[in-house]
Amino acid sequence: MTSMTDMPRAGQLECICEPGALGDTVVHYPGAAPLAAGFAFSVLAQVLTLSVLPLAGLSLAPSRGLVTLPYATFYIGAALASLPASLLLDTVGRRAAFSLGASLGVAGGLVLVWALVSMHFGALVLGAFWLGIAGGFSLFYRHAAMPVARRGGGAVLILFGAATAASLIAPTLAGLAEAIAAPQVFAGTAAAAALAHVASLIATAVLPNQRRREQEPKTMRAQGWRSILLPTAIGTLGWLAMTALMGATPMAVIGCAPSEAVVGAVAWHVMAMYAPSLALAFVPRLAAPVPLSALGCLLLGAGAAAFTLSATASGFSAAAALVGSGWSLAMLGTTLWVHRNGPISRWLLGFHDATLLTGAVLGALAANIFA
Repeated sequence: MTSMTDMPRAGQLECICEPGALGDTVVHYPGAAPLAAGFAFSVLAQVLTLSVLPLAGLSLAPSRGLVTLPYATFYIGAALASLPASLLLDTVGRRAAFSLGASLGVAGGLVLVWALVSMHFGALVLGAFWLGIAGGFSLFYRHAAMPVARRGGGAVLILFGAATAASLIAPTLAGLAEAIAAPQVFAGTAAAAALAHVASLIATAVLPNQRRREQEPKTMRAQGWRSILLPTAIGTLGWLAMTALMGATPMAVIGCAPSEAVVGAVAWHVMAMYAPSLALAFVPRLAAPVPLSALGCLLLGAGAAAFTLSATASGFSAAAALVGSGWSLAMLGTTLWVHRNGPISRWLLGFHDATLLTGAVLGALAANIFA
């Protein structure tokens, strides 16, 4: 049996399966399943949350300048959680770290429900912040998936592909939740987001509770910061473009269609965010980091142009899908790029994701410009 210390790890993340022979690309599906389930439920919570926050801000903000503050605060929480999440994954293990993130998501969802029922803008911002912290933790699912196979691209593709299910059920779930919670607008969707984090918490509870090892194998040398500069820059621009346009989309759609169309537009966006990975899971040899990143940037540009030219809900939905697919390929490409030369330290992983989410915060704050 191969020793666990022989396996490359991302930021000292503990392995959850035995590696195969050198060059093995087979994914250990039992190990990948709880990660994929936890990530999918976390994404479902994010779809529901992000379809509510821009419109809730529009309804409750005391001034026009604060409309996008709840949406931006979500990404501020995610950015601030990035480095602590990286360190906790290494120190206390995946199960405890992801459970903490999901628990904060449950609490944030409940605060969001109270804020919407009470029409309290400050509580709306607080709930968004806690939900953002949960989102910051969930980003590390993709790093945790890297050790599932010797070259973890296949596991990451499955992880991203599993999130496609979230986009498929989100509109139906949001409609059902709103019908149950009527006449409290958006409170049902916020409650459904909290329940999605509960499901994520249950999924992560089956992960093995492993402690980190105190020493790195002498044969493994972590990558330096120079190796992640370019993928980090590309990923940051991708996040900035995506959050700017998606923060503006709900407000643009509500101006030309019923409120139910907002969740549909966001769902199309999220499906496009993860469906390309589901397709690539069947042909993993096509998942080349640099071409995927370049194609993602082109699609983001096309989505921005389509958004600018749109005047109908269907047009905004199409633009959202282009933006989502562009983000998907850029995110997948840069994730594989960061890990392609071997293990990377937990500090650099935290820096990488914090930088990406700083771009997301700037994009969220700029959403008013596009709305």
